[in-house]
Amino acid sequence: MKKAILFALTTIASASVFAQEAVAHANNSNSGMVAIAASIAIGLAVLGGTMAQGKAAAAALEGMARNPAASEKMFTPFILALALIESLVILAFLVAFIKLPAASFGF
Repeated sequence: MKKAILFALTTIASASVFAQEAVAHANNSNSGMVAIAASIAIGLAVLGGTMAQGKAAAAALEGMARNPAASEKMFTPFILALALIESLVILAFLVAFIKLPAASFGF
């Protein structure tokens, strides 16, 4: 429950910041909606990425605990999986910021 409340507050705070910027600098009526959509996309990407990284870490640590001899073989795929998950979060971040010029902030 605490995670959901923290996620909602973070999303609302970032959406309000983006929306204020959009209203202050834009002539386009859709600019606020684009900013809100970008902030929600970033929030969902981060939430999904952290959940996936947590589950991957839990599974890897459980596997290493069950079979300590295989921990060397598990380590490289684990790090690779974490890097790929993080790259998806960064990709969502970039897509959201690519869409932000559609909000015409004035720069």
